Amino acid sequence: MKAVQLTGIGKLVVGEVAEPVIKEDRQVLLKLNAVGVCGSDVHYYKQGRIGGEAVDYPFIIGHECAATVKEVGRNVKSVKAGDRVVVEPAISCGSCSQCRAGRENTCENLKFLGCPGQVEGCLCEYIVMPEQNCFKYEKLSTGQAVLCEPLAIAVYAVEQAAVTEDSDVAILGAGPIGLSVLLCSGLKTEKMYITDRVKERIEAATNNGALWAGNPDREDIVREILKLKPEGVDVVFECAGEQETIDQAIELLKPGGKLMLIGIPEQERIHLDIHKMRRKEITVINVRRQNDCTQKAIDLISKGLVNVDFMLTHSFKPEKTAQAFEMVAGYSDGVIKAVIEF
Repeated sequence: MKAVQLTGIGKLVVGEVAEPVIKEDRQVLLKLNAVGVCGSDVHYYKQGRIGGEAVDYPFIIGHECAATVKEVGRNVKSVKAGDRVVVEPAISCGSCSQCRAGRENTCENLKFLGCPGQVEGCLCEYIVMPEQNCFKYEKLSTGQAVLCEPLAIAVYAVEQAAVTEDSDVAILGAGPIGLSVLLCSGLKTEKMYITDRVKERIEAATNNGALWAGNPDREDIVREILKLKPEGVDVVFECAGEQETIDQAIELLKPGGKLMLIGIPEQERIHLDIHKMRRKEITVINVRRQNDCTQKAIDLISKGLVNVDFMLTHSFKPEKTAQAFEMVAGYSDGVIKAVIEF
C-alpha cells in the first residue's frame, strides 16, 4: 500500500509498505479517506520527538483521520464493510486501574496512532484498529469527520473547565484546537477572548463567536483583555504550547481561575510563576487528549450545533504531504487545517 513515511528531520517520503491485516476478532481494516495534519505531527516532523517519545526512522505519523471500513473481524458488531467512520486514535486497554476509573485517556497501557514506540500512524492507505475506536457517521463530510478528533479534545477541555454562561474565557492560540475550544465554549458563554499571530485565524475567530480577538505581535493582549475584564477571566485555555502564552495566561486569570494547558510545548520544561499563581490560587489542569468525547463531537457537527467547515483551508494529495507540513509548520498561506486526501 502507499504510505507517507517520516525518514528523518523534515523528510517525508511516499513509498510502498505492506498492507496491514486483521489479526484479532474485534479488529477492523480501514481504508483511509483523509488525514489531518496536527501540530503534534509537526513536532515529530521538525524535532523528531515530543519529550521522551523519539521517532525511530522510518515511521508513519498522523492520527486525525476519516476512513471507510473495508473488512471486519468475525466478532465485530458495531460496523460493517462500507461504513464511514471517525477514528479515535487512542487505543486503551479497558482493564487497567485508570480505565476502570473512567480515565481511558490516561490508560496505563495506552497506544496512540502515530506515536513512536506505540502504533504507526494513519498517513497511509490502510490501517487496522479495534472496533471500539471506530465511530460510524452518516451526515458528515470527510473533512468534518477529520476535524472530529481536535473537536473532541475541545469538548473534553471545556467539560473539564466547567464553563458556564457566566464564565469569561480567554483562548490563547487560534489553531484548530483553539478554534474548536472557541466553538465548544460558545455553546456555554458569549464572553470569549482569543489571540493568535496569524491574521486569517484572528479573522476566523472573530467571525465564529469571539467577543474580542487580538494579535500579540501588534498589541499588548494582556492589557487589552484586562481593559475589558479588569478583574481577570475565569478560564484560560492555553492552546499554543509557548512560554509566552503561559505567562500571559497567569496574568489574565482572576483569583480562583483555571489554567487549562492543552498546547504541547517544543521544549521539555516550562516555567510557571509560582508566586503569582499561589497568590491568585490558580488551578492548573493538564488536558490529556480527550476522554470519551468522540461521539459527542460527531453529534455536535451532525446536529448543526457547531460549524467547523471554516477550519478546512487546504487539501493535498499524499505526494504533496511534505508541502502540507511545511505550510503548517510555517503558519503560511493562512492555513488553519491542512488535510491529506487518499
